[in-house]
Amino acid sequence: MWMAGMAYGYVKGMLLVMAGVSVGVSLPYFVGSVFHARIQRLLEKYPKEASILRLAGEGNWFHQFRTVTLIRISPLPYIMFNYAAWATNVRYTPYLMGTWVGMLPEVFIALYSGILIRSFAEATQDKRTLTPKQIILNVSGFCASVGATVFIGIRTKKRLDRLHEEESAPE
Repeated sequence: MWMAGMAYGYVKGMLLVMAGVSVGVSLPYFVGSVFHARIQRLLEKYPKEASILRLAGEGNWFHQFRTVTLIRISPLPYIMFNYAAWATNVRYTPYLMGTWVGMLPEVFIALYSGILIRSFAEATQDKRTLTPKQIILNVSGFCASVGATVFIGIRTKKRLDRLHEEESAPE
């Protein structure tokens, strides 16, 4: 993603990365269908960890979309969810759309970092220095982006936990 930012900037980099993300999450989703029974056994073996993954497969389209988005923003390992999504009955469209929305902050930060690295590299190569204003804007923009991503991640984790508690509460 950094390379896409360095080479293509925001728009082309975003399109390229999101196309890669689409392929990268679709393949495990469909491969997961082949190993459905084995994944189900693994999920049964670790019920606490699997409960959040199972939460994604419940409810209507919007519920699945929202849960997938929250899972993508949260610090859960992507690879585990990519294969388990099929076994938890998440439909493909909310899975893909939720993945796109949930990964946007991470992709944006990576592209921004790549563009920032490129601007520093160009300044070094041209044997010129960045103006203090450019340095302040670049560093503060990067810090603000990282801070916002951390804040969103923490809020998302809390929301996902609250959603999990609501779903597992006895009626």
